[in-house]
Amino acid sequence: MAILFSSLEEKPDHWRVEFEKLLPDMAFRVWPDEGGDPADILYALVWRHQPGGLGRYRNLKAVINLGAGVDHVLTDPSLPPDVPLIRLVDRSLTEGMSDFVLHRVLHFFKDMHRYEALQRQGRWRPLPPPDKGKCTVGILGLGVLGGDAAQKLAGLGFPVAGWSRTAKRTEGVECFHGADGLDPFLRRTRILVCLLPLTPDTEGILDTKMFAALPAGAFVVNSARGGHLAEDDLIEALDSGHLAGAALDVFREEPLPEGHPFWTHPKIMITPHIASWTVVGSAAAAVAENIRRMEAGRPPFDVVDREKGY
Repeated sequence: MAILFSSLEEKPDHWRVEFEKLLPDMAFRVWPDEGGDPADILYALVWRHQPGGLGRYRNLKAVINLGAGVDHVLTDPSLPPDVPLIRLVDRSLTEGMSDFVLHRVLHFFKDMHRYEALQRQGRWRPLPPPDKGKCTVGILGLGVLGGDAAQKLAGLGFPVAGWSRTAKRTEGVECFHGADGLDPFLRRTRILVCLLPLTPDTEGILDTKMFAALPAGAFVVNSARGGHLAEDDLIEALDSGHLAGAALDVFREEPLPEGHPFWTHPKIMITPHIASWTVVGSAAAAVAENIRRMEAGRPPFDVVDREKGY
């Protein structure tokens, strides 16, 4: 029995150490030099893996993505149709994303973007204190990540609204859903945070139409996927003054190319896809528990619905 680690970005060393402790009876192999019979591989751990290679492992019981978003796995033509695809749900990953979202929301709420501009101008100018009760934060996507961020923002006293494809209930959050719920959700949102999965339905969802539905002076935070954002539409909304600022952690092309207008736009904050990192020790324990469940004949947690894309 063996586990395959396959990634073009992630190094296997720390994962190997953890799995040799957690699942000592399973060999840990690394793509492309598996060092054994491909038929021995029962579980494939993938992150930004080389597409096209999964079909050779005929005894796979599951493909396990070492992150929350699975869009890059679903586009792999060699993904076996009858093998469960499992996404990583890990407390450290969730907490990391919520920390990032809270930081960006507080940055905009406390006018830090304006103080940074004043510093560059050499101006000492205290601004009127903001009113938290008038700063509704809207979360696009109320899954594991969005739900946690929404509840933590509500715990800080922000009015929080959430939108999801289907109806959900989240404590302390005003919930909207479906096409009919999107416009009223947007119209009360001052800081919009995108935590949606990337699917054909959500590709380019952050566009001119959505920005126009937000109140004048709103902000946008995207820490989900670069494919959610219509980049030219964002620049137009910022330059027109309708949007006051944006914080972007993900991009259609990564690394963000040299000379891209986002680099120098005065209203855009950029981070290099660091909103939430997978913590190997915590994540490996969650993955190992799921593997133990499957080896015991029980259904795994967090199986992706391929039709929905998450």
